[in-house]
Amino acid sequence: MKTFNEFEEAFDRGEEIDEYVDWSRTRRPNLEQKRVNLDLPLWMIELLDREAKRLGIARQAVMKIFLAERLEGLK
Repeated sequence: MKTFNEFEEAFDRGEEIDEYVDWSRTRRPNLEQKRVNLDLPLWMIELLDREAKRLGIARQAVMKIFLAERLEGLK
């Protein structure tokens, strides 16, 4: 068993840490998801689809990026 500092140093060096972590019990704080419904005008959806195609990602990913950028500016 490693101490916390030894574990942290091993992680920082990029060493394998799987034997020290119970991945079935891990969580990602503040990244839990909740489904929401959002009604948008057709013109917004068309523009989102155009941007998604340009970037090669899904419409939902574009929306998440746009929202995250805007919300990050509020901090």
